[in-house]
Amino acid sequence: MLIYKGNTKLVTKGLNFKFFFNFRGKFAVVKKCIQKDTEREFAAKFMRKRRKGQDCRMEIIHEIAVLELAQCNLWVINLHEVYETATEMILVLEYAAGGEIFDQCVAEREEAFKEKDVKRLMKQILEGVSFLHRNNVVHLDLKPQNILLTSKSPLGDIKIVDFGLSRIMKSSEELREIMGTPEYVAPEILSYDPISTATDMWSIGVLTYVMLTGISPFLGDDKQETFLNISQMNVTYSGEDFDLISESAVDFIKTLLVKKPEDRATAEECLQHPWLEQSDNPACRAWNKSTGGETSDTTQKDADSASEKSVDAEKTEEEESIVTEELIVVASYTLGQCRQSEKEKVTEQKAISKRFKFEEPLLQEIPGEFIY
Repeated sequence: MLIYKGNTKLVTKGLNFKFFFNFRGKFAVVKKCIQKDTEREFAAKFMRKRRKGQDCRMEIIHEIAVLELAQCNLWVINLHEVYETATEMILVLEYAAGGEIFDQCVAEREEAFKEKDVKRLMKQILEGVSFLHRNNVVHLDLKPQNILLTSKSPLGDIKIVDFGLSRIMKSSEELREIMGTPEYVAPEILSYDPISTATDMWSIGVLTYVMLTGISPFLGDDKQETFLNISQMNVTYSGEDFDLISESAVDFIKTLLVKKPEDRATAEECLQHPWLEQSDNPACRAWNKSTGGETSDTTQKDADSASEKSVDAEKTEEEESIVTEELIVVASYTLGQCRQSEKEKVTEQKAISKRFKFEEPLLQEIPGEFIY
């Protein structure tokens, strides 16, 4: 059953997808797919609605809602469609061909990121995170595995993915949770103090350190040692790994790896740091709840221009199709109202199988562990 569809119109006859790799995580499998009629590439995230005997449908709907919120941001992965079967919800997402930045973080020095590359990518990450924070969203799992590249060679742009642990911050409530990936969690998570947007900024500090050096600053021999290193701020900025790193880059990291959340730089402040040399032309059109509308002026015009080009390209594709039909769109905040009979579920599972074709697995299970 199609329960969400983005702006792209769909051809209802003969619209098939084929899948050709698996990327398996804790509760989800991501498969690359190609829309047969248009040859457009997407990534489909298959998410089980029941996990460890519990109904997790509303958690998935939360992730969908965050992705809908960030549709106008260039640095957050774009949500195209959502399907629901009896056992899964399937998010059809923008395809990032370059894979995770993790691969280049751990590559040999000759193939690893250069500082100029990290500066460019970090500006994009911060612009994406700044957008989320302005809209009261905290990601809470920012790490190299959750930052993708649009292409690997030449080095493309970033896409922030996986909002499964994200939370909406409410000014009237304190959020305290034990969650995240051990190497990237902030001290306040370990001490069970309130989580805030500053929690993401700690993770960005660790992420910058890893991208520049290929080393995880707090990683110990086991989880307990890692947590101790974080709590005691056992981090070094010297040694041969920093021989080619500028002092300005080190200063940037130091503004983030600060134990007290209130003393950490915000995303906006980071974008003003001398190391990044703030761009005059922000790359996205952001929806700001505090103003009740979209930002305007140069940013608005640039985004509108890019949007018009995209729409023109889509119109060209649509004109080539003989039969088109607008499929039902249900916004995430009303997804809970969707219901269907068992017979309809079987029918829709068959329909999805017609849209998608599978081939042999390509990627292995996602490494790492969570602490929640």
